[in-house]
Amino acid sequence: MERRAFLARSGAAGLALPLSSAGAGASSRSSPAVRQEGGYDPLGRIPVSGAAEGVVADDGETVAIAVATGFVTVDVSDPAEPTILAEERDIELQGETLSEILDVTVDGDRLVVAGPANPGLGVMGFRCYDVSEPADPVSIGAYETGYHIHNCYLEDELLFVAANTQQENPLAIYDLGGDEITHVGTWSLLDREPGWRDIGMLARYLHDVYVQDGIAYLAHWNAGTYLVDVSDPTEPEYISHVADTTLAEQREIDNRKEAVYGLPGNDHYAAVDDTGDLMAVGREAWATGGEAPDRPGGIDLYDVSDPAEPVHRGSIDPPRTTDESHGGGAWTTSHNFELRDGQLYSSWYRAGVKIHDVSDPADPEQLAWWRDPAETGFWTARVLEPGETFVATSTEAIPNTSIDGALYTFPIEAGEQADPPSLQEPDGWGADSNGSNETTGAANETEADGGDDSIPGFTGLTGLAVGGMGLEWLRRHGNVQD
Repeated sequence: MERRAFLARSGAAGLALPLSSAGAGASSRSSPAVRQEGGYDPLGRIPVSGAAEGVVADDGETVAIAVATGFVTVDVSDPAEPTILAEERDIELQGETLSEILDVTVDGDRLVVAGPANPGLGVMGFRCYDVSEPADPVSIGAYETGYHIHNCYLEDELLFVAANTQQENPLAIYDLGGDEITHVGTWSLLDREPGWRDIGMLARYLHDVYVQDGIAYLAHWNAGTYLVDVSDPTEPEYISHVADTTLAEQREIDNRKEAVYGLPGNDHYAAVDDTGDLMAVGREAWATGGEAPDRPGGIDLYDVSDPAEPVHRGSIDPPRTTDESHGGGAWTTSHNFELRDGQLYSSWYRAGVKIHDVSDPADPEQLAWWRDPAETGFWTARVLEPGETFVATSTEAIPNTSIDGALYTFPIEAGEQADPPSLQEPDGWGADSNGSNETTGAANETEADGGDDSIPGFTGLTGLAVGGMGLEWLRRHGNVQD
């Protein structure tokens, strides 16, 4: 049964807020009205081996990209001709290479890379860099955590880390501003709602953290997205949360694969717009053969002008394809995105990138989209120059594919792609290196029971990319054992 629960500190559900609040319902739409002649297309592209998360630096001319064992900086001052500035690969902690770096975060002149994204892959922690000269990054400190780091977020001198272990899933906060890196605060879902301890770690996993104006937005998979006051990082406090499923419903699920990979739930990424009044929650999911809704995940929009009383306003459905299983490789579920100036810039893996006008979140309007499923699997979309351009990273990290990592630049314009490839004919999308392109439920089932601890939604990767050397990918998706 597809349902949506709205849970807040007061316990009230679905209280109506006026749509006139900024960012939650403007009376007129924003309009990148210019349409490209000949169809909507990228402006530029540059290969980036091992590309995962990409973020735009404060200068608006540099993009930093996580690349398996490090990061790459790219000059995008000319969006039509992006160029590599620096490659920092084989980053070390305690004399050991930090592997499976899928996330990078930048604020001001400081950059942080963290990993590994999955447990059991060697040394675990993060390293900080001074990137005041993006072509010459300088290491300025490191910290060994003892737990893997799937995602983190840098705000001023504070680093907010998803600190998942097999037992706990807290938010950990580190101060990077002193002579030494220090842990200053923690907030735990399990301290607030101990019942979630009975559910397997992956079903309550803290997948991502986003921070703005003293509020952390924590995507806790099936437990929902939590808003936490971190204005005093030493004493984080719960504000509210939204969820698509409940603890009671999760306890009734016997098939843990279905619980972790399938809807409802799967809060994968959450962020707010520049006003802080509109929140988007992306739900990364696949068809599992279970109960409805048995499909990829989309993006839900919430009015959070009163953060203590979130209200659902609208949704953006995912593109659909023939085989929507996790193991098939024809992924069209939502991934990372950015909200800016009444517009949502989103990535949908092989279904491409999109721009939506969300100035009226009850009625999102698709303005532009582009896809090339045989060649791209988009990880994220980020605004480069407001009103002008955005960037998106394409990743190799999808099973049963032969996609190359790259950074793309796009115009912020309304338009439609000319002769877009069909999403209903994945046979021509390309197979993996051994020629396999299995798309059956049996293949997905085997993968899900593979015996590793990979987090849903990410292919593990061993970073062997040094100079011209290739990446070896660990296609280790999907352990959902409790």
